[in-house]
Amino acid sequence: MNAQSRDEFEQRLRQIGAERYHDKHPFHHLLHGGGCTPIQVRAWVINRFYYQSRIPMKDAAFLSRCESADLRRAWRSRIEDHDGKVGEGGGIRRWLKLAEAVGLDPAYVESCDGVLPATRFAVDAYVSFVREKPLLEAMAASLTELFAPKIHANRIEGLLANYDFANETSLSYFKQRLKEAPKDVAFGLQWVLDHADTLEKQNAAAAALIFKTDVLWSQLDALHSAYVEPGRIPPGAWNGTAGMLRSEEKGAA
Repeated sequence: MNAQSRDEFEQRLRQIGAERYHDKHPFHHLLHGGGCTPIQVRAWVINRFYYQSRIPMKDAAFLSRCESADLRRAWRSRIEDHDGKVGEGGGIRRWLKLAEAVGLDPAYVESCDGVLPATRFAVDAYVSFVREKPLLEAMAASLTELFAPKIHANRIEGLLANYDFANETSLSYFKQRLKEAPKDVAFGLQWVLDHADTLEKQNAAAAALIFKTDVLWSQLDALHSAYVEPGRIPPGAWNGTAGMLRSEEKGAA
């Protein structure tokens, strides 16, 4: 069979997001609709931080394999977007502002103690995927960024409407990603469309994007199981009280 046309292949990738992106997960509907308890919000912040903290590690692994200086130049801004400069900025620091706003000690969150085992397995599998797979598949896995602006906008709207902790500072991570993600995905999508020039490569790239949607979905499945229904927290995962900034709850609902 012949390769799909460029437009057909792009539509195929976008359809994966339409069907499989984690904005459709029940946990997100609960969170954005104001239905999460303070414990559930904090559990989400703790576990999502593990993913955020590994994104620059994933990107560093990708860079280490790029022989093209042009590709390295285009990609390396992603690390600075998340890590920031030595003394300021970065998505990780902004996420820790969210942690503080919901009543968590940022140092506890940054330690990654209490992260769900399934979160670790899923995120670590993504980092390994990018480190080991061909560059086309590694980059295609990042194309969930195609669908991220919509979920960030919905999240900002829902959190501001439903939670006392939500303000300009605590939601600065999501606001900044509205600016960063379109730039990143424009380059990544162009590169994948340019290099997936056979049906075999297109199939591999599509499978990589499906893998990444599974990584994101499985993290929310773990959260929902541990902290919503049936509420079965695995040994060693956050117990709802550790790592608090202060003893009283701080407006997460």
